[in-house]
Amino acid sequence: MTAPRRAQGASPPAGRPVSPQRRSTARRNLIRGWLFIGPVVLGTLIFNVLPVLPTFGLSLTAWNGLSAPTWVGLENYLRMFSGDPLLAQSLINTVLFTLGYVPFGIVVGLALALLVNRSLPGMAIFRALIFLPYVTSLVAVGIVAKWVFSDQYGVLNAMLDTVGIRGPHWLGESNTAMLAVIITSIWANMGFNMVILLAGLQNVPDTLIDAAKLDGAGRWARFVHVTVPFLTPTLFLLLILQTIGSFQVFALILVMTQGGPGQGTYVYIYHLWYEAFQMRNMGYAAAMAVILFVIIALITWAQARLSRRWVFYQ
Repeated sequence: MTAPRRAQGASPPAGRPVSPQRRSTARRNLIRGWLFIGPVVLGTLIFNVLPVLPTFGLSLTAWNGLSAPTWVGLENYLRMFSGDPLLAQSLINTVLFTLGYVPFGIVVGLALALLVNRSLPGMAIFRALIFLPYVTSLVAVGIVAKWVFSDQYGVLNAMLDTVGIRGPHWLGESNTAMLAVIITSIWANMGFNMVILLAGLQNVPDTLIDAAKLDGAGRWARFVHVTVPFLTPTLFLLLILQTIGSFQVFALILVMTQGGPGQGTYVYIYHLWYEAFQMRNMGYAAAMAVILFVIIALITWAQARLSRRWVFYQ
C-alpha cells in the first residue's frame, strides 16, 4: 500500500528536518510579500500611527499654536464632556450624516457597478466619466454643488420649477442643508464605490450563475442568493472605509455651509477645525482628535465582530 500523498505546501511531519531548498523558497516568498506591502505598512506607520502619540501628549496641554504648551492634565477631556455645548450637537450631526451617506452611497455604487458590468462598446469611457468626480478636488465639487443647490440660481430648483414644484432653500434650512451635503458626498464618491464593487462582481463565478439559471432562478433570485454572498467581503470593506470617511467629512461642509445654518451641519471635524484654527485651542482640538480616534476604533471593532454573521469568504 502506498503512503498517502501530503498536500502541497503543508508542513513536513514532526521530526523531519526542513530542506535548505524549501527554507530558501519560504524566505524568498516572505521577502517578496514584504516588498509588496512594505510601502503601505511604512506609510501607515509614519502618517497614521506615529502622529497619534504626540497628539495624545498635546491633548494634555493648553496651547495656542504660538507660545509654549502649558500642562493641564485631563482638563481638556473634562471640558469636552461637561463644558462644551457644541460637542454633542456635532456628534449628532456626524451620526446623521453617516446614516444618510454610508448606506445610500453603497447602494448607488452597487447599482452603478451592476450597470457597467457589461462588455459593450464605449463602456470604458462611461466608467471613467462616473469615476471622474472622485478624482476631482472636493473644494471644486463643493463650489459646483453650492451653485446647483442655490435657491435663486440653482439648476436643481430650476428643474423643479419646470414641473410646477417650488424648490426649497436647500442651504438655508438645517434639514435640507444636511441632505444637500449627503447628496453631494454620494455623488463625489460614487465612482470609488463603483470600482470596488465592480471588482467584486467580476470575481463572482459564472458557473454558479449558470447553474442557478438551469435551476430556474430568476434574475433577482440569482442576485440575492449568488451574487450578494460573494460580494459580502467587498461590501464589508466599503462599509468600514465609508464609515471612517463619514466621520472625517470636512471640505464639503466648509465650502457649502460652514457648519450652518445654525448648527445644522456642524459636524465633529468642523468643530475640531474651528477650535484649532479659529479659537487657537490646539490642546483642546488634540483631545477631540484622540476621542475621534477612539470612536472610530470602537466602531471598526464592532463592525468586524458583527461581520462574522453576514460576511462569507470563499
